[in-house]
Amino acid sequence: MATPNRSALGAALLGAGLLLATPAMAQQQKITVAWYGGNWGDAFRACVADPYTKATGVTVVPEVGTSTTTLAKLQQQKNAPTIDVAWMDGGISELAAQAGVLDTLEPATIPNLKNVIDQGVYRNGDAAYAVSTGYYSLGITYNTKEVPQAPTSWKDLWKPEYAGAVAVPSPANSSGVPFIFFLARVFAIDPSNLAPLYTKLASLDTALFFDSSGAASNAYQSGEAIIGAHFNVGAWDLIDKGLPIGFAVPKEGAWATDARLHLVKGAPNAAAAKQFINTALTPDAAACLATRLYLGPAVKDVQVSKDVARKLPWGAEGSVKNLSLFDWNLINSRRAEVTDAWNRQVARKR
Repeated sequence: MATPNRSALGAALLGAGLLLATPAMAQQQKITVAWYGGNWGDAFRACVADPYTKATGVTVVPEVGTSTTTLAKLQQQKNAPTIDVAWMDGGISELAAQAGVLDTLEPATIPNLKNVIDQGVYRNGDAAYAVSTGYYSLGITYNTKEVPQAPTSWKDLWKPEYAGAVAVPSPANSSGVPFIFFLARVFAIDPSNLAPLYTKLASLDTALFFDSSGAASNAYQSGEAIIGAHFNVGAWDLIDKGLPIGFAVPKEGAWATDARLHLVKGAPNAAAAKQFINTALTPDAAACLATRLYLGPAVKDVQVSKDVARKLPWGAEGSVKNLSLFDWNLINSRRAEVTDAWNRQVARKR
């Protein structure tokens, strides 16, 4: 017998005219979904993919990679895509839209779009190209045994006692380029001339520049890094595992973005892909992602426990309005310039 959640989800999809025509057809069908690795992928499977498969019979095949890796694949496959649905972060999402690899999200075929806050539906004109599945922030993660007092400033990363044990994102990570502009604010550096900041970063004695959230988590878990930048998602995952890790929002603040779902243009299994996105936009899926990843829900009226609420990027009583979000079009207009400067002036001087 189906569980109540499965029955409810199946009924909802059936009511929307979204279930596959026959069980036999469902058993033969699969979709490929690009998502991130580590605890992110585990949560996407548990909160969205598994309920979707139980309700529809369609198998979900993950394509694991960072947002930048996924975008590169979509561009390579533009004329014959193998990926149906893609999770990508803010910033990379806009680049994907500009690259012409995304299809429009239509309320007629994804009715749960109506569940999402206005800020969480991303549009070019009237056409939606992405939808948020939750917000997260970048703060300072630290080893509580090695750093007994919570850091209060991003400038603390340059303290000599942390030399050789600092982790910060590289431009290959979706947070890397905006992190440069965020640090420019911290050090009161004119963003039109970032040369002084590159000099400052080149002087930072790091353990690693991480390309993925998983690489950062591994570094903090192993002790390779004892302090540095990390997402609240990854930090709280380590804390929940009982590791001696803390997460702090420094006095200069933390910036935030979101994980977004996209329908790939020319997706080989477009109808089933739309069903998948629709499943991700239910209150149950959003609450599950909030509980497992501490993503701030973009779906309206999601209820979570008090313990989960305090770990969300906006805290127990906040909302998306409390987050410091970037103008991604401005960031992206300088992405190539910043990446090149980083490679020449920071990475090569390590």
